[in-house]
Amino acid sequence: MDLTSYAELAVLLVNGELPDEGELRAELTSVFAHAAAGREREAVELLNDLLSRHPVSPQISGHDGQRWHLHLAEGGVVMGLAAVVTELGVDRLGVCQAARCSRVFVDTSSNRSRRYCSERCASRANVAAYRARRRSGQ
Repeated sequence: MDLTSYAELAVLLVNGELPDEGELRAELTSVFAHAAAGREREAVELLNDLLSRHPVSPQISGHDGQRWHLHLAEGGVVMGLAAVVTELGVDRLGVCQAARCSRVFVDTSSNRSRRYCSERCASRANVAAYRARRRSGQ
């Protein structure tokens, strides 16, 4: 079972692309914010609290011509983030560094270099930096 896909669901939830279930969006946003600020212990404590309040409910599923496999019906997004943190590290949870963007992401790059939520934000930030350099050089 690929728990990273459940962590990506947490990203979609925090970024407002999935409907919120109670206050889960706000709590997951705090996990990402603490992780991005280098406050590893606080991020893990929040995740542990969420894990206790959102237990995992696995179910066997078969769809789209696939073999039987497991899905996490409840608590999957929290479990996915916990798996990323324990397997890859808290520093893999990030908040976009582009100006006026607060979207989150899971950094699955091999060199832990991701700083933006999307190519669009990265491109905007690079163009802004280029223009600023040109202005200061003239």
